[in-house]
Amino acid sequence: MKAVPLELKEANAFVAAHHRHNVPVKRDKWRFGVVDGNGILIGVLQAAKPVARMLDDGKTIEIVRCCTDGTKNLCSFMLGRARRIAKAMGYCKMISYILESESGVSYSAAGWHKEADTRGHSWNTPSRPRTTVAPVCNKQRWVLIL
Repeated sequence: MKAVPLELKEANAFVAAHHRHNVPVKRDKWRFGVVDGNGILIGVLQAAKPVARMLDDGKTIEIVRCCTDGTKNLCSFMLGRARRIAKAMGYCKMISYILESESGVSYSAAGWHKEADTRGHSWNTPSRPRTTVAPVCNKQRWVLIL
């Protein structure tokens, strides 16, 4: 396995084809892919500023997509690489959300810990109607202090 730089368009195409429950992102701060020994893209990780504005302190980065083709241990590999990138860029904390039904074993293996259970909701409000395409179920917030 080898990490490679990716354009947003390439990362989003992979997410559209392989992610179980999320759609591609509109923007991110940085991203990378992972290729196998044959140069075939097998995983993508995308990082962005935290979606929750109370967590957006300029020193926190959120992993918004961690998507693989199912290759064993790939999520842990990508989370480790993201950790080194974020630390080199001066971030102090990384966060990520996973579904309540997911185990978080890859995050745990990469040194993260579960910080909170969050209540799912839609961003739709009468003053600002929106169509939510992301899952609105309960989630877990995982954190890594750098």
